[in-house]
This record gives sequence, structure tokens and C-alpha cells, in this order.
Amino acid sequence: MLHVIGTTAAGLAGLAPDQRLLVESAAVIAAPSRLHDQLSPCAELLNTDKPQVAIEALAEALAAGRSGVVLASGDPLWFGIGRLLLQHFSADQLRFHPCPCSMQLAFARLGKPWQNAQWLSLHGREPDALSALLQQRPEALAVLTDPSRGGAAEVRVILRASGLEAAYEFWLCERLDHPKERVLKLQPSDGLPADLDPLHLVVLIAKAEPLVAERLPLFGIEDGIYQQHADHPGLMTKREVRIQLLAELDLPPRGVLWDIGAGTGSVGLEALRLQPELQLFAIERRTGAVPLIEANAQRLSVSPADVLQGDATRLMAQLPDPDRVLLGGGGSARTALLELLLPRLLPAGVVVIPLATLEALAELRPLLERHGLAVTLLQLQISRGVPLANGTRLAPLNPVVVLRGCRV
Repeated sequence: MLHVIGTTAAGLAGLAPDQRLLVESAAVIAAPSRLHDQLSPCAELLNTDKPQVAIEALAEALAAGRSGVVLASGDPLWFGIGRLLLQHFSADQLRFHPCPCSMQLAFARLGKPWQNAQWLSLHGREPDALSALLQQRPEALAVLTDPSRGGAAEVRVILRASGLEAAYEFWLCERLDHPKERVLKLQPSDGLPADLDPLHLVVLIAKAEPLVAERLPLFGIEDGIYQQHADHPGLMTKREVRIQLLAELDLPPRGVLWDIGAGTGSVGLEALRLQPELQLFAIERRTGAVPLIEANAQRLSVSPADVLQGDATRLMAQLPDPDRVLLGGGGSARTALLELLLPRLLPAGVVVIPLATLEALAELRPLLERHGLAVTLLQLQISRGVPLANGTRLAPLNPVVVLRGCRV
């Protein structure tokens, strides 16, 4: 029988008496090098930092009838050596003795429930996995860092590149259950400890405290500031695209702005920060749009004229004629929407349409021209810097074509 015993950062001092007895009576002990100085010199010591070599030696020891113990971190079957052992030994040859895993200990130290928390290991994985998971906006996320690739620093860079640094508390948990364990809450402006222990993980907790709008920029606000639809997290106009759309709208000091397919309301709400006397009418068909956009308006300290949920072709009849229109939604009905709104666009009015496909461009551009609008076109291809080994690579966002029509 091969006993696989989980340990915390406390090492052998954290083991129960019966587990200590198993270790003391073992003829062969496989353990990470950090534990070797705590082990009896009488036993044959194997280094699990080189797991394949250790497993071959353990197999020979078991075949010779010698007793063996493997010391692992946390729960050996949760990102531990347990999976690898099961590939080389039958289940009846192994007996697992788990202890609290690092994620469990971290949430215990923070005093927060973790049944809804998500987790991700960056060991041997590209950072894109973390970027993708962050776009789902988990309420709590434990990140098992890879110290060889930057550890907590890599997590912080990815969080910042995702535009979500303001949306999460950043907790650094080191040497959990060790007498010198350290748990720190870091602000975005705080540097990482100079003596950061390689044995650490990061816990991200979604912030719930109210924002102070005066501390935000007028526009180009980070994506993480906005509340998003729970069923479509990450589905919003990204910061870099919002900046360009606001420029294309050429906002007047006063007038009427329609934001059709408003989503989270981000573009229209930032337009109000730039031109507070504009009348913003936001339309979004998705259920729950009104309270979400109103909550984001409160976060930004702006006041839309109205926020409407439902079919834009019907709701437009209730609105005053527009000086500016952002047509961000509509899907297959976008052509019909454009046919309805263009006759109502006021002199010198502007309509801006962000598009994801060339087919939509081919369909909508002739329509703008038939209505006598001056048409311009641009493509946005934005990339954000994300970690790559010891450097930085550019990770592209989805390209956006911006179609603009101006009534002359």
C-alpha cells in the first residue's frame, strides 16, 4: 500500500498523529524538496519535483514489499500528484489522505463562502485562459499561480489588460497554514511584496462597494466599472472601441441621442459625461436592461432622458427626432431599423453603426447612400498586451468595422 498524504505549508508539523506515524514507519518517502529537511534520514528519500523518476522508484519499492509514503500539497487529487499516481498504480495500491487545499484555506482566511467560487490553474497554461474566464465576471476566483512565469504579477497584468482591475479585490495568499503565512489585500497602486513567497495564490473577489464617479475619467472608462448582463458577461462594447465610437458621433452640446441596442449602456452613458445636456434615449431588447443601464448611469452620475426595454422598431415612435444615433443592435432587423430612423434624422445628424461582419456592411452602406448621407468607413483592430513567458504579446480583440453616415 502506498499512502499519499496531503500537507499544507506547515509541512510535517501540520499532520495528524496517525499520518505522522505512517511517515515515520515508511521505508521510502517521496516528497518535494522543500520537505526533505523535515524527514528522517533513515528512510530512502525521493524527490517528487522529478515525479517520473520518483514514481519508478516507488514502483520498485512496492514490488519489493517495502512500505512507501508520498507527501503532496493539499488534496493530492486536486491539481496534485494523485492523478499521475493513478496512471501508474491501481486504485487498491493507493490510499489518499487529503488535507485542506490551498483554495479552501484561502477562503477560510478571508472568511468568505466559496461554494460559488471558480478556480483556475496557470501552471503550464497560456494566460488566455484567465482572460477568458474573467470575461465571465465570476463573483470569486482563485488563481493558482505559476511562480516560474511571474506568479501574482502575471495575474495582475492580465486583470489590468482585461479592463477589470477596478472590478475586483486582489488578495495575495502566501504559505497558507505555515506559522509565517501572509494574506494581503493589494490596491491597484500597491506593489507586490519584495519577498513574495513562491508558494502563493491569488483570490479575486468582485467588488460590491459603490463607486465615486468623480474619480472616473470623462470617457474611456475601464470595462470592469460597468455592471453587465449576468447571462452574457463580457458582451459589451470594449473600452477602446467606445472611445472611437464617441469620436465618430461628434457629439453636440445639446440635442437628442438614440442608443439602439444599448447593451450595458456604456457608450451612451459616457456620451452624457462628455455632453451632460444631451438627451439620451437608450433602447435594449434584453430582459433586465432597464435596471442594469439605470444602475450604470448611477455609477457614472449621469441621467438618461429614458431607458426603454423592448422592440426598437416599436419604441422609436415614442422618441423625439434624433441628432445622433448609435445603432449597435438590431441583428437581422437592423436594415428595417435603419429604414425607419433615417427619415427622422435631423439636419447635420449623424448615425454610427459598429459592425462585426462584412456582409452587414454590404447591406447597410448602400442604404445610407440612398438616403443622401455622406458615408465614411473605418476598421478598428485593437490588441491588448498580455504576458508571454518573460515578455508581452499582443492579444487581439474582435475587429470592428465602423460605418458612419452624416446628413449634409
